[in-house]
Amino acid sequence: MRRVGSVAAIILLLAYAVPGFAETSGFQEAIFNPGLLKPVDSTVKVVIGQVAPDFSLRSINGGMVSLSQYRGKNKVVLSFVPAAWTPVCSDQWPGYNISRKIFADHNAVLLGITVDNVPTLHAWVQQMGGLWFEVLSDFWPHGRTADVYGVLRTDGMAERALFFIDTKGIIRGMSVTDINTRPLLEDLVRELAAMP
Repeated sequence: MRRVGSVAAIILLLAYAVPGFAETSGFQEAIFNPGLLKPVDSTVKVVIGQVAPDFSLRSINGGMVSLSQYRGKNKVVLSFVPAAWTPVCSDQWPGYNISRKIFADHNAVLLGITVDNVPTLHAWVQQMGGLWFEVLSDFWPHGRTADVYGVLRTDGMAERALFFIDTKGIIRGMSVTDINTRPLLEDLVRELAAMP
């Protein structure tokens, strides 16, 4: 437990000491700022303790990725974000690159999901310098997976949401946060550490 605490402390220092990726990477001019949005605009349709709804989505790495392929093998964290090429999303996902070891230490994988199409996601991820986790497109049918989980907004984007799923496929935690702000990395680490 002490090791997890020290790793989390290092992550927090990095997260607060290093400016956001979108502010420093040189592609700031390509980022679209949608302005202030309604913080939460959906109603979650799943509950803690239920089996997480399965899905099969196209990955930017080619092929399809299903939630069920991890059952019995890994814990899974689903990270829904609203849109590629936007300021908060362009900070949030690259921030997870520094937590890769924590996921490995907890036998967990991270799946990033957005309603953007594969070419858009591919270009965005490449411009950010790459991500260690699978980035999945919930583009067609538009937002179907986000809708099943209850995080599809009325404007067609997904909420900024995290779902924590154990190796049996059971939802053990979830968080839908203000779309205008990046969720705290320490909260993700805490939830991941608490999963059975």
